[in-house]
Amino acid sequence: MNPRMTRDELLRRGAAAGTLLAFPSLLAACGGGGNGGEAGGGEVKDVLNFANWDLYIDTEKPTTLDKFTEQTGIKVNYYVEIDDNDTYFAKQQGLLSQGQGIGRDIFVFTDNSRFPGLLVDEGYVQKLDKDLIPNISHLVDAQASPSFDPNRDYSLPWFSGMTGIAWNTKVVDEVTSMDQFFNDPKLKNKATMLTELADSVGLTMLANGDDPSQVTDETFDRALETIKGAVDSGQIQDFLGQAYQAPLARGELAAAIAWSGDVIQLLSDNPHLRWGIPDSGGMIWTDNMFIPTGGSVPTASTYMNFVYEPVIAAQLAVGAGYISSVKGVSEEAAKLDRDAASNPLLFPDEETLSQTHQYDSAALNNGEQIKAWQEVLGQ
Repeated sequence: MNPRMTRDELLRRGAAAGTLLAFPSLLAACGGGGNGGEAGGGEVKDVLNFANWDLYIDTEKPTTLDKFTEQTGIKVNYYVEIDDNDTYFAKQQGLLSQGQGIGRDIFVFTDNSRFPGLLVDEGYVQKLDKDLIPNISHLVDAQASPSFDPNRDYSLPWFSGMTGIAWNTKVVDEVTSMDQFFNDPKLKNKATMLTELADSVGLTMLANGDDPSQVTDETFDRALETIKGAVDSGQIQDFLGQAYQAPLARGELAAAIAWSGDVIQLLSDNPHLRWGIPDSGGMIWTDNMFIPTGGSVPTASTYMNFVYEPVIAAQLAVGAGYISSVKGVSEEAAKLDRDAASNPLLFPDEETLSQTHQYDSAALNNGEQIKAWQEVLGQ
């Protein structure tokens, strides 16, 4: 690693601190806590507790988690327990609002939800120890200053990804548009949408010819009416978080609004799966690592430094199938897999990126729209 730190050095420092991407042309191609980071303890711990989403880390041995433990002596308890942003936040909010720890040193939230800003503003997360993260210099410029954390004092990107449509070629040859997703009889009662508002509503806005980066009451209502129509007709079977993965892999779903990297890992269970950006456009987002109240800041910061080494970041990206925010990853990825650097899922080109859109950050906090979406979900 660069710089390389031994376990003893880390302890001393802590103490001193107190698919296949199936585009049409590619179908055959493969106010924070104010504690300065001290509330979680002033030394590097023997164990890191990391909460993340499913299918979101490399699995080929030795994994990056194995390498982290080998290099630092820190055991990682890796918890796959996040299904969607809303549900996970609801589970943790009670303890966080009381200033209590949740037994985790790192958790991950998505920037196309209201939660990153809420976590910082409510003081539910702690500042990073940047002295322990010299590899923060490898953060790509485009991710250096998000609106919810302009100086990256509280967060670092884990991965970015795109939202589009996954489908099963045993049921339908391809699904190229949201209009087809909402109306093709082959998909009736065999299609699911994501519970994430920005993903499902955003894609629908694009299909309606509206701009999800500039949400109005009219465009939001129009998208909801389109989705409700598909529900009422029986086209949409359910709304799911990452729980869509299992029925999609088992062949129980014909199509699903899905995240880009998941299908790569699901192919081992179902080789008939494909994923693509609909012709009206897709959504793009970034998941971010935070240190919750009570978490060990030095331990979490040490891990963040580790995964921002380009060699490690490349192994993570190739293994998980998502977009890294670390400079120099494409070169390192090519050493691991000569085809990886040209994979538009891992390293989208300008043409691919031009098809993706971000959701209006201000609209993510619109209480009336959130309530209306919850009603559609039946919650």
